[in-house]
Amino acid sequence: MKTYLRTTAGVLGAVMILTGLGSCRGPKLATANEQLERGEYFDASKTYRKLYNKLTKREERELRGEVAYKMAVCHRELNQFARAAAAYQNARRYGYGDSALYLDIAQMLHADGKYAPAVAAYEEYLSWRPGDKAAQTGLAGALMALDKKGATRYVVKQAKLFNSRRSDFAPMYLDRSLDQLYFTTTNEKVTGDRRSEITGMKKADIWFSSKDEKGQWKRPEPVEGELNSDAEEGITSFSPDGSTMYLTKARREPNAHTGVEIYTSQRSDAKWSAPVKFEITSDTLSNYGHPAVSPDGRWLVFSSDMPGGQGGRDLWRINLLERAGSLENLGEWINTPGDEVFPSFRSDSVLYFASDGHPGYGGLDIFRAEQTPSGGWTVVNMGSPVNSASDDFGITFGEGESGFFSSNRGDNRGYDHIYTFELPELKIMISGWVLDKDEEPVPGAVIRIVGNDGSNQKQVARDDGSFAFPLDRGVSYTMMAGAKGYLNQRQEFTSDIAEEDAEYGVDFILASINKPVVVDNIFYDFDKATLRPESKAALDELAVILRENPNVTIEMASHTDRKGSDEYNIDLSSRRARSVIDYLISVGIASDRLQSQGYGESRPKTITKKLAREYPQFKEGDVLTEDYILELPEESDREAADQINRRTEFQVLSIDYQMF
Repeated sequence: MKTYLRTTAGVLGAVMILTGLGSCRGPKLATANEQLERGEYFDASKTYRKLYNKLTKREERELRGEVAYKMAVCHRELNQFARAAAAYQNARRYGYGDSALYLDIAQMLHADGKYAPAVAAYEEYLSWRPGDKAAQTGLAGALMALDKKGATRYVVKQAKLFNSRRSDFAPMYLDRSLDQLYFTTTNEKVTGDRRSEITGMKKADIWFSSKDEKGQWKRPEPVEGELNSDAEEGITSFSPDGSTMYLTKARREPNAHTGVEIYTSQRSDAKWSAPVKFEITSDTLSNYGHPAVSPDGRWLVFSSDMPGGQGGRDLWRINLLERAGSLENLGEWINTPGDEVFPSFRSDSVLYFASDGHPGYGGLDIFRAEQTPSGGWTVVNMGSPVNSASDDFGITFGEGESGFFSSNRGDNRGYDHIYTFELPELKIMISGWVLDKDEEPVPGAVIRIVGNDGSNQKQVARDDGSFAFPLDRGVSYTMMAGAKGYLNQRQEFTSDIAEEDAEYGVDFILASINKPVVVDNIFYDFDKATLRPESKAALDELAVILRENPNVTIEMASHTDRKGSDEYNIDLSSRRARSVIDYLISVGIASDRLQSQGYGESRPKTITKKLAREYPQFKEGDVLTEDYILELPEESDREAADQINRRTEFQVLSIDYQMF
């Protein structure tokens, strides 16, 4: 809700013109116009509504259009965007205004989350006024929202403990201990009984909540001392030591428009003193509010409609250590012809603020601004779900990417509420298994993973051979698995840079040093020892294993099936084993680490658990001798047995090559 403390001056020029047009048309209209000019939007909207319902004659169409327009202005300032859009459309229906009314309608449809109709209205308006920057910005924001661009992983929830049945907004931590949270509220228990002509609610006070000994937030209560009054106070910021509060206070005078100014209050024994006006300039016509103190205590950033800005309300700053002559506008990187409000610091060079002048999702959006070395600012929309079609503003950060902000989303009355936000840590995992060549768990396997970010993790695989490591985004990792009695194996991996949870899988198949290890996918031309090209991948993998285990020597063995004479099979298998050795030497493996041996059919294969799973016609422990094969009833089973016997494998001979 736009209370005194949130009220904008952007529509005042148009309103002042309108009051002159309607003041001669009856006391009720004159009263409504005076209420509007003073910013008493709640009272004015009720008066205009009564007038609108009475203007039913044909000759009163023009006046009804004017009243509908002014009623729309009131609803807009009360953040009742759907009502404002309907009232603007009624004004157009009765012939009030010109093409500019399409911009008003577009902006209210935009703020009500009706993005497709808003895009159409912006485009229609731009067809008449193609250079209008506000319309171009609005169209860009509506298209961004319509295309669902800018979505983030932030999780947003309403902070129910801090919210009343009225407006609660602008949360701010007292200091970096993060155990006290201050905010502005218009709940039914605030100081004074008088309701605001602007909002219809009670006038805002400053309340706070603190954490108990278990770290849980306690029920909010009003601040102690002389701070709150019958006037309206709120929107706080604090000096780094938490002893000085900077706040916004309403400047309310009879028959005059409401303004706001910055005040200070001092804390002593948990009580706050009566506010004292903080003088910025001698200009008494402009508004000054929404103070934000930098963490180093040097700068006070605030929002003001004083002359010399980009338009609307701009963010300005003043040096608290060298007040004289230090006032400056934060410039066109941040400020726009719209409103820039509710600044808050994350660090001395990172500022957050709300704006309706940058492309956004509707209403006020929260933006992050980081100061560049040249003194400019890089501004980025915080995206959804922190930002919505409604007003989102007043953010404060706690631990990491978490904290509180305020929004009037989902409240058709336009009331503000406090929300929590948190960016959950990305759950990026890599998991897998350490198995032997028979796909059995390797006992006691150790996995190490080293990242190019300096990270170094170590883990012993579980009894079933499984393991899992957390990863970071965009990091390149080298992984190594090893175990006593097995050769080491290394793999490399780079995690994705996408901001989403992910789990990657990688398995290590370790070769035993105590038994022969079959090298799959080694192929020769028929009846020859010539390696076929498709064998290259498997042999290259074997070469990698040998490089990763530089102290190992091996015997490379080739085996044939039962067909052919013993002499022929020994000769063929010897030549085939030699072909493998020659290839390994050609890719850089030292020849004195390699021996070749052809065994022909003399060493039939024994069926392992893995082979029994792949060939269920055989049992674990079966030895595929010629006699065993000849007794098989099916020719297909005999051929399968011969295929298993035709194999190339290596056996570790030593593990101390060149160690001494």
